[in-house]
Amino acid sequence: MDILDLQAKSIPAALQSRIDALAIAAPTAPWLSAAEKQHLKDTIKTLLKQKNAQLVAHYYVDDELQALAEETGGKVADSLEMANFGAQSKADILVVCGVRFMGETAKMLSPEKTILMPDLNATCSLDEGCPPEEFAKFCAKYPDHKVVVYANTSAEVKAIADWVVTSGNALEIVSHLKAQGEKIIWAPDQHLGNWIEQQTGIEMIRWQGNCIVHHEFQTYELQALKEKHPDAKVLVHPESPKEVVALADVVGSTRVMIEAVQNMPDQKFIVATDYGIFYKMQQVAPGKTLIVAPTGGSKNTCNSCAHCPWMAMNSLQNLAACLQNMTGEVLIEESIRVKALASVERMLQFSRQQGLVKIQA
Repeated sequence: MDILDLQAKSIPAALQSRIDALAIAAPTAPWLSAAEKQHLKDTIKTLLKQKNAQLVAHYYVDDELQALAEETGGKVADSLEMANFGAQSKADILVVCGVRFMGETAKMLSPEKTILMPDLNATCSLDEGCPPEEFAKFCAKYPDHKVVVYANTSAEVKAIADWVVTSGNALEIVSHLKAQGEKIIWAPDQHLGNWIEQQTGIEMIRWQGNCIVHHEFQTYELQALKEKHPDAKVLVHPESPKEVVALADVVGSTRVMIEAVQNMPDQKFIVATDYGIFYKMQQVAPGKTLIVAPTGGSKNTCNSCAHCPWMAMNSLQNLAACLQNMTGEVLIEESIRVKALASVERMLQFSRQQGLVKIQA
């Protein structure tokens, strides 16, 4: 169905200003020699051992950080699996290489641990585009609706919600709520919400947000790329526009896409998600060809810019600094943490009952 609320159909001006400022002013990590990189990696490994810390990294951060997490006994995963790993860890400190909502989720599930991030300013357009106060007012207009929010939201928004979902379990949870006769408010990703509506047949009141990476995948250019590579299968994350999703052979979460590359017999894939995922895809299927889906036309300065600028704020330099100086600690007001945890735990309990072993986002 069409979006029911009357919010502006573009990225909010305040968020766009932050994106523009990030593009202009965000510090670029200086070029490092192989020796300098190795020194930083050795320093990080030493600090992790000294402080009984573990590193968890999202699929979208740079390859070197993902590799470092694996080499040190940490975890490379989606946001909820990162947090679950942290909750089961015996480490005193978790260092989350990702974006802020991921650090917050880790803190919700591991309140007794110190949660650090290389840069607390690393955020998410879905999170930023759903301010808690505005969202609370929006929800108040529909008191008979269950509030279902995507994992890519702040702790304050999760505290408002009845359910938190991921792209890996949203279909099952929304289908369950539909069977119970519930009406649903969905936030914040409009494209994921549209895909869920199409798959389940339910109509939801949708908050209008989007991921600045997935929102930019282009239909015309993707079709042209398909014609250039007719033997390639197209993998699309459901945060992408519906016209792009319609061109996909496989639609799903990060884990679904990785498993598709690993298990499908095809040798070539066009991938419509953040290209940070290529590290893990190449790891599980080293002989296969991966192509970044186009995010801009021929007149753009970048045709395949599918990388989150906030994920790119994680680096070897600031990872070493946060461990050395114990900076970048993620803190959540306890009353907010408890409320937000309730909606997360509801999701986890449902997933366990339904046998949804993988917790995906």
